[in-house]
Amino acid sequence: LRDVPDFARYREKMPRVLMLLTHFLRDLLVSNLRVAYDVLTPTHYMRPAVVAVPLRAKTDGAITILANMISLTPGTLSLDVSSDRSVLYLHVMYLDNEDDLREQIHKLEDRVLAVLE
Repeated sequence: LRDVPDFARYREKMPRVLMLLTHFLRDLLVSNLRVAYDVLTPTHYMRPAVVAVPLRAKTDGAITILANMISLTPGTLSLDVSSDRSVLYLHVMYLDNEDDLREQIHKLEDRVLAVLE
């Protein structure tokens, strides 16, 4: 495999891929537990909102991967991308702090972009 062009790049990207998967699986577990807790308890803690998150990703592939990863986690849904691809609109079930949500999305976006670069 060392004679295959760009094989070294795959070896360099594996730690980034593992970090992305670890981050995503942690988010998936936490959001599943939060939604399950809210469903199983008599009191509902939902504070739904639609949030606009500025994007640094510019390619269709990066935006699609990010939007799909967000939609796969319970409690969040990617609604739309602005026509100039600069803003991703999300529906969230639990909006505790809008700035924290944007920061979490940007961390995920950074990991997606690190894998795709």
